[in-house]
Amino acid sequence: MSIRLSNTILTAVLAATSLATFTATPAKGQVNPSPAAAPQPETSAEARTIFEQKLDGLRRPSEVLAFFGLKAGDVAGEYLAGGGYYAKIMAGIVGPAGRVIAFNPPTFVQNEAALKNWADLTARPDNIFLQLKGTSDFSATDSSFDFMMMHLVYHDVYFENAQFGMVRADPDVFLAKLYKAMKPGGIVAVVDHVGPAGDTRAIVDATHRIDPVTVKADFARAGFVLEAESNLLAKPGDDISKNVFDPEIRGETNRFMFKFKRPS
Repeated sequence: MSIRLSNTILTAVLAATSLATFTATPAKGQVNPSPAAAPQPETSAEARTIFEQKLDGLRRPSEVLAFFGLKAGDVAGEYLAGGGYYAKIMAGIVGPAGRVIAFNPPTFVQNEAALKNWADLTARPDNIFLQLKGTSDFSATDSSFDFMMMHLVYHDVYFENAQFGMVRADPDVFLAKLYKAMKPGGIVAVVDHVGPAGDTRAIVDATHRIDPVTVKADFARAGFVLEAESNLLAKPGDDISKNVFDPEIRGETNRFMFKFKRPS
């Protein structure tokens, strides 16, 4: 699918996606009124790049989403979505009766390639939307989400980096907001790199990993219940002292999967 974008369209994308708070009914003008077929999991080459499709063998998204229980009709989110790897796949699963909202800080959507990617995504399937929000300013309407995907990003709640606009955030404040945003019975899917015990912020800064025990404790304090966990993406031989971007291990880290639920 060819992408032809003008500066006017790019400006409109940023304006439309900077709305203060997501509500269950999208604001008029946020999407193309002519619907297109939603991308299907791991198969829609039009929506998904070749690079993203190559990642499927390592990330196993169909099995991951089956474990977490995403279903047709869900209102789902992808937090710190980046290029929307999971948002694209989830849009095909939730279908026309559901919708996917991707959350990104403005700094994640500022170069030309990112602008084109999100302009295309929010223009073609009528069930993908973008919200320009990060950790410290996260907000959403109470009880509006059935499902929230946090793929390799929960550790970033502890991450600080001025270049990427990642300001110091309080995990408890963020999770309190996320708890309120989930519907009773809603699922938060957390996949992240296994890290060692210790000073969480220092470990995240050095390795982009997080101790699974810390994640469980954080979500428990917020009121979530750990419904299930999986070793689907486990790699026991991983050296958890190494930065996840180390070329020797990138893409091959030991990862945990936690299925958290807001009690009904």
